[in-house]
Amino acid sequence: MSASPTRAIRPANLAAGRAPFERVVEEHGALVWRVCRGMLVEHDAEDAWSETFLAAMRAWPAFDGNTAGWLVTIAHRKAIDVLRAQARTAIPTDELPETDSRLGVPGDRDLDLWAALQLLPPRQRAAVVHHHLAGVPFTEVADLTGTTPAAARKAASDGVQRLRALLAGKEIA
Repeated sequence: MSASPTRAIRPANLAAGRAPFERVVEEHGALVWRVCRGMLVEHDAEDAWSETFLAAMRAWPAFDGNTAGWLVTIAHRKAIDVLRAQARTAIPTDELPETDSRLGVPGDRDLDLWAALQLLPPRQRAAVVHHHLAGVPFTEVADLTGTTPAAARKAASDGVQRLRALLAGKEIA
């Protein structure tokens, strides 16, 4: 016997009493955005945000665990993928472009938080973004960044110190 064509087919996650994926996006979209935006410039962060939820949607029927932590991990990895792709992209040119110097220009150091985050070294940026913007505990930050909890705590501390100096207009050696 075949199933009736009028019978509604319920996805596995609804049958198991799980929230529909749309609700997951609504609940955790801002958290994933903070992680992506903290790691990347805005247009790249938009792409990483979308890719995070596309990957999560594919895996959603089989997932059973801490949704926020899972999404932060996916977002972190998508941001790293974007950064790695940028590092591999060659820009062919006949001559080097001129760059503006910030030396000797008073008041030209008006950074916002997102721009200042981009100036941090990658480990410090990741630690600050995950712990302070996403609220991830240092033990999980260590897992995400491949360090120890103490190293993650130190990277976050150094990153916050560097951010304060950058936003105050003071350079740190």
